[in-house]
This record gives sequence, structure tokens and C-alpha cells, in this order.
Amino acid sequence: MQHDLVVRASRIMTPDGERAGEIGISGGRIEAVASAGAALDGARVIELAGDEVLLPGLVDTHVHVNEPGRTEWEGFASATRAAAAGGVTTIVDMPLNSIPPTVDVAGLETKRAVAAEQVFVDVGFWGGAVPGNGHELRGLHDHGVFGVKCFLLESGVDEFPGLSADEMERDMATLAAFDGLMIVHAEDARAIEHAPQPDGARYASFLASRPRGAENLAIAEVIERARWTGARAHIVHVSSSDALPMLATARRDGVRITAETCPHYLTLTAEDVPDGATTHKCCPPIREGHNRELLWEGLLSGTIDCIVSDHSPSTADLKVPDFGAAWGGVSSLQLGLSLVWTEARRRGIGLDRVVRWMAEAPAELVGLSGKGRIAPGHDADLAVLAPEETFVVDPHALHHRNPVSAYTGRTLSGVVRRTILAGRDVDVDGTPHGRLLRHSPVVA
Repeated sequence: MQHDLVVRASRIMTPDGERAGEIGISGGRIEAVASAGAALDGARVIELAGDEVLLPGLVDTHVHVNEPGRTEWEGFASATRAAAAGGVTTIVDMPLNSIPPTVDVAGLETKRAVAAEQVFVDVGFWGGAVPGNGHELRGLHDHGVFGVKCFLLESGVDEFPGLSADEMERDMATLAAFDGLMIVHAEDARAIEHAPQPDGARYASFLASRPRGAENLAIAEVIERARWTGARAHIVHVSSSDALPMLATARRDGVRITAETCPHYLTLTAEDVPDGATTHKCCPPIREGHNRELLWEGLLSGTIDCIVSDHSPSTADLKVPDFGAAWGGVSSLQLGLSLVWTEARRRGIGLDRVVRWMAEAPAELVGLSGKGRIAPGHDADLAVLAPEETFVVDPHALHHRNPVSAYTGRTLSGVVRRTILAGRDVDVDGTPHGRLLRHSPVVA
């Protein structure tokens, strides 16, 4: 048969490991994965250079797009351009910091309407669990969200208040009835209330205000409430390595819990954050170097399932040089693959593990069984990476809406030279052809 597209490469990252070969693509899906020299027939043929590796497109399940309502922070067009430039072919948008937040079906449909026709990669949506909206969770699920997110403390925006542990448990019980997923920002509000308040430009002051004990307490609550209800739960942006033994034990006990971490926790350390550098402010915070090493061990052991960006951008004026007053969030959507690969290769960790953590595992988390792998029947979402090529981060050269970066001037390995979505090249200066994804069909 003649395929719409054939891609030939000396290095293809498949679920069974790296191999030379060629893939045939038709109708936006991978139809064949063949050995080198198979001479698959294609209406169009791409031959990769010798220094390039063909990867599955990455899946980033933790992105704050902010449109509508705070589009000046980041919108769907700019976010998905940045994603494509970084080899990410699917994102799942968080239910805040847009206005309205995605806490009911009307909010979800508002967001879908705004996103339509302007996304350069495929986009799915999380719903939100806030006080008093438990009756909305089934409707959000039936209209296609991939799960719902809650905070165990105030989120930082008034329109998305946090839940108490008891409220979270009630919502978990609701979700368990239809096997919905609860994802949790796990920091304990009481512990943070008792911590010292951040003061001025000193990073050490901010770090002390978000102690790892607050994260540990909240993760323990999530584990027990998931155990009691039988619900699926996922801990977002794990930064405290202290919590890893708890998570490992809970999983051995049969608790249905997974966890993610982020590039900033794996590549940056508290010791290296300059005072006043609020580009590095995020919650939970970037912690000490020895903590970072244990997070890498957690990935290698399987206790942490995946790596996602937690891309949480803002305008530059909100990053005032006062850690108490500055907006908290790190922008890294376009840089995630290069950041993680740079650190992984320094540690002798192969590109296959990076692909597992950043493509296959996030796709599994949200049930996108056709994404995250180069295999027959999967979506032809691909990234062409030059893993040895380096570049210096210039925030003005990124596609993020605002040139605010914690990585300015950093030399990274791994340049994404081409991104393919459903068998078509993504042209970030051209017409977008991303799709809006649903977890389940709309109920009539």
C-alpha cells in the first residue's frame, strides 16, 4: 500500500527501544513500523539526518493556558505554538487561572469555544473541584474532561478556592462512582499558616514559608482519602522527596495513586536561586540539591510516574523582586524536553527513559491510549530531536506570550527540529490544525 507519509530514520524511539527503521502513516495514524530498508511506499517521504532521533510527540498534562480572562498571561495560540516548538503534541489545560474557571459544563464549553480554531497541537481539559460544585463533577466528566483538580489550600486566585480534606473526600467518593480521576495540589493549609511568612527578596525566606512538611502532610491526606473511597488520585508537581516512601507504600497497598514532578524540580536547586529571582518562584518551591537527587531516584524507581511542565506563566510586571508579592509560576512549556534531557544525559540516563516519562506515562495517566508511542494504530504525532545540538535559552526567542524565564542564559542540549501532528508538519507561523480532545462522549 502507499502511505500518505513515510519517515525513515537511523534512530526511532519505539516502545521496545531504539531502532533504525521507517514508519508508514495514513489518515493521521501510524500504519506500519518497519525495519530499515523495508522501502515503504509513501506519497511523501521524510529522511531524517544522521544526528536526528524520531520521538513520539510529548504529552504535557499540566499546562495553565489562562484563556479566557487572563489571556495576556498566555493564550491558546501562544501556548500551543510553544508546545509544538518543544516537541509537545498534546497538552491538557488546567481549570485555573482562566476566567471563568472550568468548574462546570458552561465554563468548559466557554473554554472550548475560545480554543477552537487556534490550537497548533491537540488540547484536552481538566475540570475543577471547588467548594459547592460536587454536583457538577459528573457533568464535567460526561462532557469530556480528563479528571478534576483541587487544591488543599487557597490556589492564589479568588475564583478557584481550595477544599478541605473532608470536602476532597466527598468529591473523591463522587468520582469513584464513575472511575473519575482527582488530581491534587497537595500542600497543607494549616502547616503553611504556621510557617514564617515570606519576606522580601531572600529566596531562603520563601523556601521556609512553604516547608516540605506541608507537602508531606497533604500527600498523606490524599493517600488515606483515596484508600477509603477507592478513588483514583494523582499528586501534581511533587517537590518533596520525603513523600516518596509514602507514595511507594500506598501503591504496594493497592491505593490507586500516581504522581508527577516537573523540570524545575529536576534541574534547579534552592542553593542556586539568586535573591530577588522571582522567575523561580513556584508552589511548592524549588528545594535543595539533595532533594533534587532523590526526586531523580524516585523517577528511576517508578514511584514518580511522569514529568510535566506545570507551565504557569504571567506577565513580567507580576514577577516583582519580592517573593511574598510576586506571582508564583515557572514558564517552561517549550523547554521541557531539552531541560530534562540535558540533566538526564549528564546522569547517564537514556533518551528512552525521558520519552517514557514525558510521552507514554502522561498519555496513560489521562487515558489517551493512542498517544505517546510510535506504534501501529497510534496517532502520528512525532518530534524530530537533535539530541547533541545545544542552544542558549533566550526568553525573547521562545513562543511563550511573555519573555519571562527561570532558564535565561542556560545552555541546553536537544533541539527540536520538526514536529508532526497527525501526520502533518506543524507550522507555527501557518494555519493551526490541532484538535480539541474529549475523554468521553457528550451525554445527550
